Amino acid sequence: MDHHTVMMRAIQQAHLAASRGEVPVGAVLVGPDGVVLVENGNRMREYRDPTAHAEVVVIREAAKILDQWRLDDCTLYVTLEPCAMCAGALSLSRLKAVYYGALDPKGGAIHHGPRFFEQPTCHHRPLVTGGILAEEAGDVLKVFFQGRR
Repeated sequence: MDHHTVMMRAIQQAHLAASRGEVPVGAVLVGPDGVVLVENGNRMREYRDPTAHAEVVVIREAAKILDQWRLDDCTLYVTLEPCAMCAGALSLSRLKAVYYGALDPKGGAIHHGPRFFEQPTCHHRPLVTGGILAEEAGDVLKVFFQGRR
């Protein structure tokens, strides 16, 4: 499966999150065999859990499915540059690679803010590529927040 196809699935999860009243961020985790293992979106409101960002939700689900906490050969696709909390979870889960859509100059922690994976205290650094369908991913957020202003 190519990057655009998987990111389109993540964007669909972002739309579903928006329909639930959640900030529209979606994530897809691809297993070691290259097949989608789990996909979901933000669920903070629904779960009443500030840590239920899309990335954390799919990492938790994948760890249960694979019955292990190390996701060494797995790849994450997420519609928005991960925040510091999510970057920490990505590192701790030992993901092989992370692909994200839109940049997040305000809350992002990979190419903005603390640049988590560049810190000497970061023990695992996945391969990171940003900008996959960035415009499409960003548009979901823009439309969502325009409706709330």
